[in-house]
Amino acid sequence: MKEFQSVPMTLQIHDKATNEVKFTTINNVPQLNEVISNGFSREIVNSFETRQEWNIGYIAYQIAQQKNIKVVMVAGPSSSGKTTFSKRLSLHLLVLGFKPFPISLDDYFVDRELTPVDENGEKDYETVDALNVRLFQENMHDLMEGKEIELPRYDFKSGRSTQSGTKLRLTEGMILVIEGIHGLNPVMTENLPKENLFKIYASSLNRYYIDETKYVSRTDHRLIRRIIRDMKYRGTSAKETISRWSSVRRGENKWIFPYQQNADVEFCSTQLYELAILKNQALTALAEVRPSDAEFSKAQELIDLLTSYKTIDEKYVPQTSLLREFLGGSNFHY
Repeated sequence: MKEFQSVPMTLQIHDKATNEVKFTTINNVPQLNEVISNGFSREIVNSFETRQEWNIGYIAYQIAQQKNIKVVMVAGPSSSGKTTFSKRLSLHLLVLGFKPFPISLDDYFVDRELTPVDENGEKDYETVDALNVRLFQENMHDLMEGKEIELPRYDFKSGRSTQSGTKLRLTEGMILVIEGIHGLNPVMTENLPKENLFKIYASSLNRYYIDETKYVSRTDHRLIRRIIRDMKYRGTSAKETISRWSSVRRGENKWIFPYQQNADVEFCSTQLYELAILKNQALTALAEVRPSDAEFSKAQELIDLLTSYKTIDEKYVPQTSLLREFLGGSNFHY
């Protein structure tokens, strides 16, 4: 697997003091901070978001070039932005003349009482066995055979699988866009023709440098995203999120990363400017972790990382941005 590095971003800036158009390159956090300090936050966000949109569009183009694709599997670890990526990819496929239909693997969870337990006796939601793999395989087989199915829906409050009432039959030009952490696990698609599949791995892949030797951990980048998401949408404190992170990481190492090589393409879902946006919300959440908490050391480590960034106002972030999955204010329905 090749080592991803941060790709330099060139910004076009109108210097009002001299009335000149200038170009500047951002490739690390100090350069980012300098451009923020000079008052060009809007240009930063616009440039990075445009590049990411182009990357998503190019993946859609690659899918369109393969005439037999009926199923797109999108996988990646926690807080990699799979859901918003899938929705934006679907829009590009729609523009290219396809009929994308979204399916979440989360709806294939088994009833909570049937969830396997880990070595500590805790319910293990990271294992592929927490999904009703047989039902998924049967649904996919029936769809490929031209049959109609009724999709399941998982009720997270009751912890039970129900029928959604949504009937589905594959028609001409339809592409299923299926997202979930186990999307690249061969067991999910072993009965599907390979020529009908396109697999995407989405995660934090670029490496962003703070100085010549220190860089932003990709895992910490995702953890900061998750802290904000858990606080805003799940009522979970930063302390709780950090305490569970090691379990999440164990699950990723066992069930996600080994299958990364199965992807047809990889998509880097994080951007250099992100932590300058996420900074304020994350610091608010992390401030609640007490010195007496076991999670305090990690919280301080994340605080130190976040304070190395100048702040960008989130008002500049478009409503279609992948970041809105965590910040809130997205145009997409989740």
